[in-house]
Amino acid sequence: MDYRFWRTRAALGVLLSPAIFASTSALGADLSAPSIPNDQEVVTVLPNGSLQIGAINLKLGGFSELATFWRSRNETADVGSSFGGIPFGNDPRHYEHETRFSARQSRLAALASGDLDEYTHLSAYIEADFLGVGTTSNSVESNSYAPRIRHFYGAYDNDLWGLHVVAGQTWSLLTTNTEGIKVRNEQIPLTIDAQYVVGFNWTRNPQLRIVKTFNPMVSAGVSIESPQTVIAGQTPGGVEINANNPGGSLLNSGASYSNDIMPDVVGKIAFDPGWGHYELKGIVRGFTDRADHDNRTTIAGAGGVSVTLPIIQKALELQGSFLAGNGIGRYGSGQMADVTFREDGSFAAIPEVQALVGLVAHPGKGTDLYAYGGLEEATKTIDGNAGYGLETLNNTGCDIEGDPASLCQGVNKRLWEVTAGVWHDIYNGSYGRAAVGAQGEYVKREAFEGMGGAPSADEAIVMTSFRYYPFK
Repeated sequence: MDYRFWRTRAALGVLLSPAIFASTSALGADLSAPSIPNDQEVVTVLPNGSLQIGAINLKLGGFSELATFWRSRNETADVGSSFGGIPFGNDPRHYEHETRFSARQSRLAALASGDLDEYTHLSAYIEADFLGVGTTSNSVESNSYAPRIRHFYGAYDNDLWGLHVVAGQTWSLLTTNTEGIKVRNEQIPLTIDAQYVVGFNWTRNPQLRIVKTFNPMVSAGVSIESPQTVIAGQTPGGVEINANNPGGSLLNSGASYSNDIMPDVVGKIAFDPGWGHYELKGIVRGFTDRADHDNRTTIAGAGGVSVTLPIIQKALELQGSFLAGNGIGRYGSGQMADVTFREDGSFAAIPEVQALVGLVAHPGKGTDLYAYGGLEEATKTIDGNAGYGLETLNNTGCDIEGDPASLCQGVNKRLWEVTAGVWHDIYNGSYGRAAVGAQGEYVKREAFEGMGGAPSADEAIVMTSFRYYPFK
């Protein structure tokens, strides 16, 4: 029998209302289809709302959002705050407030998965928002910004071997998980702010990750991840240096890209003994520039821990993470510097600590309360007249409005933040979920001591959000 007609009609049936078929049947038309073998079915709607397309299951996700935010300092930023860029007192924006609305954190997501057998699974996941910026993007009349990749990866999972492989773009392996080492169960702060919280360890970048689950209590993984270096500090005089270059083919020509010769290598061991979740993690990085016609490479690394403790089961949770080492600025929400220069033009990795502690409460069905405190602090790194945090930097104009940047050269020593908020479901049913949220933040930026003192700036931020999740 030729099943092409019935396959076409089965696909149309997903799009057309059952009421239409009921009306047609009432007119006497026979809409019954012959029995179609399972391997011939094109689309089946499953009870959980996902689609079965042949052997592939497709689950849609994402949400629409209207976010509003007010800042006591004018960062000229969208829904992702610039914690390390709060303007000092020489900048007129220090004395201005900032109010904006944004729908750009709205997301589209899809998960496609298939089972080769009862132990072997393949999947691909994509998630995008609209926080990308094109060359013509602006907020004047048609508020049009570019979509961007948040996540796009493929995964192979073998339950029999306890083997899990991920290839593509997703959260760094340094980012804390809620259980084991699994994709899509990362412990992301509940903030409305798209830059999350000072002290939160993360990137979203291309990587190849291999994880071994030894038993339900122990997992270990290693990931090789796309590198990029944040460079800051005083360059040495009389040394020819090439450290950053503008983007070329298929890169942003308006951005700078570091010279990288090796990926970031991240390792993690996770423990789930039955009460709480615990992680040991580490990273090795290589930083390269070219100084006086010679390539120079510096190796650096860091280690850390994270814990999740269910203080009151399903009601109150304590979260914490700590990372310390050299050259880790890129991996903190505050975006501190990774490296500075030595007098010979080579890189010196900047020592830094990053810490985050949080409490998440669930006082009632559909309500989440959260509070976080975070810190990122760098150590002065000086080699002669070059380096990061030099006391000879001119900070005499940092508190005088209108003074030029040459009179306010302070570089970030410490960032810290406290933030708290609430999410509440106003609807959760057959048509998805709708939630409202509100959040308050206080952020402090502190610079190293220089001529004229150690400048600082603080900021209060208030955010609200309405989100609708059509696919739960």
